[in-house]
Amino acid sequence: MYLLVFFLLLFQLSGSADIMGPEAVRGPVGGSLTVQCRYGPKWKAYSKWWCRGAQWSSCRILIQTIGSEQEVKSDRMSIKDNQKSFTFTVTMEELRRNDADTYWCGIERSGTDLGAKVKVTIDPAPTTVSTTITTTSTTMSTEPAETKGPPTETSHHSRGSTNSLKLSILIPLILAVLLLLLVTASLLALRKMKRQKRGDQIQLTLRWGWAGWQRGAGGWLCFHILMLLGHPQSRPLSRRRTFPTRLCLWSF
Repeated sequence: MYLLVFFLLLFQLSGSADIMGPEAVRGPVGGSLTVQCRYGPKWKAYSKWWCRGAQWSSCRILIQTIGSEQEVKSDRMSIKDNQKSFTFTVTMEELRRNDADTYWCGIERSGTDLGAKVKVTIDPAPTTVSTTITTTSTTMSTEPAETKGPPTETSHHSRGSTNSLKLSILIPLILAVLLLLLVTASLLALRKMKRQKRGDQIQLTLRWGWAGWQRGAGGWLCFHILMLLGHPQSRPLSRRRTFPTRLCLWSF
C-alpha cells in the first residue's frame, strides 16, 4: 500500500517538472491577460492545451494546439506554441468577472496528461477614464476665454499710442509757425522804424469792397491799395506820388 502511494507521488512530481507555469495571473474587466507556460524539450512536438476547472481530472479544455507553432484562436482566447524556446502562450481577451477561476496549462500525451495549475483573478474596471474626460472638457471650455482678452487690449493701446504720436508732432509744429510769424512781424516793425528815421513815409491804405456789379456779369472782391511816397520836409503833400493798386483775390 505504501509502495503504491510512493509511486503515485513520484509520478506527480515528474509530471510537474516537465511543465511549469505561473501560480497566479490577473487582469481588469474588459482588458486582457497572458499566461506563459514552459515545458521540457522532449515535449516539443506534443499538443498543448488550456483548460478550466478546480479539479485536474474534471477540467474542461478550452483551446488546444495541433502539435505545431501555428496559432489557434477560439472565441476570446488564443494559444501559440514556440518550439524554439519551449514555451506556449495563452491569451484571454475581453475579460469578464466570471472568468475568474482555476485554470491549467497542459500537454497531451498517451496515458495521463501533464499539467500545471494557474489561478486567474479578474479585477474591477478602472474608474479614472471618466474623470479624465471631465477634466479635458473643462480645460477646452476655459482656453478660448483666456485667448480673447489680449488682442483687444493691444488694439486700444495701439490707438492711444498713435494719437499721442500725432499730438507730439502737431503741437511743436504749430508753436514753430507761431514763432516764425512773431519773428517776421518783429522784423517788419523794426524795418519800418528805420525807414521813418531816414525820413521816408509810407502810407498804406487798405480798403476792400465790391466792384463791377452788372447784369449778367460777375463780381470781384478786391483790395485797393494806395501807396503814398514822399518826403514831408522837401516836397509838398500835393506833389506826392500816388500808386493806386487793385488786387482781386477771387471771383464768383
